[in-house]
Amino acid sequence: MTQNYDTIQIDVRNLWKVFGNNPRLVFQDKYASASRAEIQEELGQVVALRDVSFKVQKGQTFVIMGLSGSGKSTLVRCLIRLIESTQGEVLFDGENVLTFSSDKLIEFRRQKIAMVFQHYGLLPHRRVLDNVAYGLEIRGVDKDERHQQALEAIETVGLKGWEYYLPSEMSGGMQQRIGLARALAANSEVLLMDEPFSGLDPLIRREMQDELISLQASIQKTIVFITHDLNEALKIGDRIAIMRDGEIVQEGSPEEIVTLPADDYVTSFVQDVSRSKVIQARAIMQEPDAVVNDWQGPRAALHAMRSGDTDVLFVLGRDNVLKGVLTEDQAGKLARQKVESLRGLELDQVMTADPDSYIEDLIPMAAQTEHPIAVVNEEGRLLGEVHRGALLTGMSDEATEA
Repeated sequence: MTQNYDTIQIDVRNLWKVFGNNPRLVFQDKYASASRAEIQEELGQVVALRDVSFKVQKGQTFVIMGLSGSGKSTLVRCLIRLIESTQGEVLFDGENVLTFSSDKLIEFRRQKIAMVFQHYGLLPHRRVLDNVAYGLEIRGVDKDERHQQALEAIETVGLKGWEYYLPSEMSGGMQQRIGLARALAANSEVLLMDEPFSGLDPLIRREMQDELISLQASIQKTIVFITHDLNEALKIGDRIAIMRDGEIVQEGSPEEIVTLPADDYVTSFVQDVSRSKVIQARAIMQEPDAVVNDWQGPRAALHAMRSGDTDVLFVLGRDNVLKGVLTEDQAGKLARQKVESLRGLELDQVMTADPDSYIEDLIPMAAQTEHPIAVVNEEGRLLGEVHRGALLTGMSDEATEA
């Protein structure tokens, strides 16, 4: 079957990297189940990557996480052949990078990929503007145009006014922003980020994580992000792959990684992670117990409440846009007043959240209201509701085992 690459931008298939003088020895059948340590002891070959496969969708932040020596940095370098793979395929938009000629590979790196490293890679004698414009200069972009693009990127990462400073005159966090701005100025489709925030102190690191999340919401680049920090992975990743001894031991959403660990190794990583930080409203919301349209009257609302065994319901306008909440007492009072329609009435407001909100964001909201929290989309359309009980259940082990 022909693979559809409309959404899959990176497709890594059965990738191996073996360091040693005779890597092909590793592929003998008798070593198929041997551990990395056993292979190294018997053959003198080091298996850095072992049969790694994964896909990254266009516009997705894909995090590769693992401890030192797990193979994560080797993997990201193999993606663009800074390290040559031993076996497998690396497809970008359906083209196998491992088959590229030298010229095509250089062009691919210049046009398609931008890298952000932990140690910034800044040129100390160049001011911020020319550091950010460096990738464009290599491409042959004329000075005025590359400076204009660099200025836009500098403003995007919050460094406007620092264009003519040297890197040595700036803090570590600001230098990391320069590296990020350089990647953005190149306007490449894919960003490869190898532990970019590891050298920063905790406060600045959190700020940079927030900055990246905010930027990604607007630029929607395909990002492969390498880290050894699980909390960082859970915070920024749409998908996470956890590596051990050159293999991916689990891949999934942040919620799947925390609530359904694949083995004891992953369990040890996630045992101290609060579910409230990774489980979203979409996972615990339910169909509303009762709703009524605003063109209907209070008697229809009372009937819906009785049918739904509830004393409160949401009132919807056109296209299911949430208008407010109505209680049984309020509906009864309106019925006695012979009100025929709820349209135009001043309704009680309700706490709302988007489906990507985490439980930890919903808890303080639940404390401020007796009503369910309404889950709505960007247009204000009602998607579901979250009860207090669902918040407690969502944080418990039993919720994930049910």
